[in-house]
Amino acid sequence: METMKDQTVRWSMLVHGDWTIYLAATAAGLCYVGSVNQPFAELEAWVEKHRPQSSLVQDDPWLKPFATELMEYMQGTREHFSMNCDLSGTPFQLAVWEALRQIPYGQTASYTDIANIIEKPAAVRAVGAAIGANPVLITVPCHRVVGKNGSLTGYRGGLPMKTTLLDLEQKSNRGVKHG
Repeated sequence: METMKDQTVRWSMLVHGDWTIYLAATAAGLCYVGSVNQPFAELEAWVEKHRPQSSLVQDDPWLKPFATELMEYMQGTREHFSMNCDLSGTPFQLAVWEALRQIPYGQTASYTDIANIIEKPAAVRAVGAAIGANPVLITVPCHRVVGKNGSLTGYRGGLPMKTTLLDLEQKSNRGVKHG
């Protein structure tokens, strides 16, 4: 297996209302958006598992452009993200994450829909696992995936976060920046 070269993962904490979210990025782009109000240990564990040769360095000014876009989204003034993402996963995971990015703002899709989009209709459970492994919450909008019957299903950030994000998109479908 190819060894990942050493790289710096820069991180910052975004505060929005009563939410705190850890963000991390490499020189290639945003690589991690954490769950709401989770400890720094969640980010550390993710870096240790997925980017073990990397050093983790706090760098608030460097992450400001990423934080700004996320804040605009959470304030209901941004619909699309213009930032680069540095996603590393299996080819299947990357295909699922790209399909998630195609779900329009304010809309939802089912796990079956995503399986069909990536032309793997029998892989609904694997799609669910790939969605659960999405390292970049909000930016890769896994919160827009719901059960076949429209019910809210699991979300790494927790169902309250998922509900809040879906409600935000329903309320702010006008006057948004298209990044």
